[in-house]
Amino acid sequence: MRPTPVTLHEGARAHPERVRFRTPEPLTWAEIDAAVREVGLWLEGVGLERERPVAVFAPNRIEWLYAALGIQAAGGVMVPIYPSSTAAQAGYVLRHSGALAVFVDSQALLERVMASGAADGLGYIVLLGGGHDVAAAIEAARASGVEISDDLLRRVLPLEQVRERGRSLDVNEAYGQLLSRLVRADRCLMLYTSGTTGHPKGVPLTWDNVNSNSEDWIEVLGPALPELRVDLFWLPMSHIFGWGEACLGFELGFESYLTTPAEVLELFATVRPTIFMSVPAYWEKLAAGALEAPDRERRKAKLLEDVGGRLAFCLSGGAGLDRRVKETFEEAGLLIIEGYGLTEAAPTLTMNRPSDYRFDSVGKAFPRVELQLAEDGEILARGPNVFGGYHDDAEATSRAFTAEGWLATGDLGRLTEDGFLQIIGRKKEILVTAGGKNIPPANIELAFASDDLIEHLVVYGDGKKYLVAGVWLSPVARRENPDLIGPEVDRRIEAVNATLARHETIKKHCIMQEPLTVEAGLLTPTLKIKRSKVYDAFRASFEGLYA
Repeated sequence: MRPTPVTLHEGARAHPERVRFRTPEPLTWAEIDAAVREVGLWLEGVGLERERPVAVFAPNRIEWLYAALGIQAAGGVMVPIYPSSTAAQAGYVLRHSGALAVFVDSQALLERVMASGAADGLGYIVLLGGGHDVAAAIEAARASGVEISDDLLRRVLPLEQVRERGRSLDVNEAYGQLLSRLVRADRCLMLYTSGTTGHPKGVPLTWDNVNSNSEDWIEVLGPALPELRVDLFWLPMSHIFGWGEACLGFELGFESYLTTPAEVLELFATVRPTIFMSVPAYWEKLAAGALEAPDRERRKAKLLEDVGGRLAFCLSGGAGLDRRVKETFEEAGLLIIEGYGLTEAAPTLTMNRPSDYRFDSVGKAFPRVELQLAEDGEILARGPNVFGGYHDDAEATSRAFTAEGWLATGDLGRLTEDGFLQIIGRKKEILVTAGGKNIPPANIELAFASDDLIEHLVVYGDGKKYLVAGVWLSPVARRENPDLIGPEVDRRIEAVNATLARHETIKKHCIMQEPLTVEAGLLTPTLKIKRSKVYDAFRASFEGLYA
């Protein structure tokens, strides 16, 4: 495989008028290549050095892709910032990465950049879309005590101006020469881990890391892809799952409909995708209607209708998917494939195969990946896809690898007799009860992941005689009569308790009123629970359950 900007450029020459994205307006390979080319040439023109980071801070939009691939085309390192990030979180990434510039969308995100204290250290701020009031964002930041120099305003440019300047540099095969300098050993991407404790860590990935993993993906899953490749694309490009989907689409010739989390399910009937990649919540929503049908044939008919009638390739990632959902799709003739990985592995380590799968597993190792289990059950991995170490953090890097050079994933697993990997918990998130029982709380919490009444459930009990839990109700539950919701939550917890070992059961729980939010520092930008922060913030309530 070649770097994605090269694949795009060659594809644009081979089939310039073919549609690559719909927003819903059709965008051809040639149109996307032109935009990427202009951004890349502008970045080279303003002095972007090889492997210098440049950030993108925006929700999904086609210009996100222009910026990201333009950065990579110029030899830079693309650094995505989750659009849910606070000003402080965005500022940390911008400073720690040493970003030359940031591409930013919307007034709200621009204001966060200005308020972050990192804006003055940037060479350029490029605005995606219109409607920005730059002066107002600067004044708001200054009013809050942030120092911003007077010359920052001239370093803020709209994307249209960037593209125009890049277009003027497109002479004498300048872009072809730029792409010819990309090599597999170069860093091209740096994602910041969610940081459930402390600051997030920068994970630099090379073209070799990314492309070797993509080559394995294509070898394992390519035969399962339909000839007609229509993709309903909603996953955040700021996450490696979404970014990987976008890049594979260029390599494998997808026609992708770019949409939002709120609208994606409504589009199945009109787009009728043949490919869908998603996190579990959306597979669960798609299965919900079918599960209400009284018999197998009507479940099958309902599900096939709800997914548009052409769906052929289904991939779920990000978390474990309820087995009932997988079985509902399977009886309709649709296999949902699951795998396992982490950002540091670019990202995939294991995958179920269409002809070799187990629903109680995350599959078998990719062809170029080696796996082994440490004495305590931690999953260890190595291969060309594994990163070389965290950005500017030697201490964290030394903790990430064993003395023999294996990546320590932090996840606990077991291997079945037939070679499938099963995830059983997190090494660093283990509660040790007063009775000496080691309990991964995430295993218990996962049982509530698809519960429509419970948005979050956090298990507590390190050093205690028994476990308790804090419950945060879902928006649906909060609209119901509280006198009815309490007993129903009780019943659902008891139902899960019935499936657990005695020492794993939740003996008491309380419904929390204060929400868990990113802004409060209780959730990561990818909405994972910051366990230690939640424990600290709600310790009185948790401890009160032992009174």
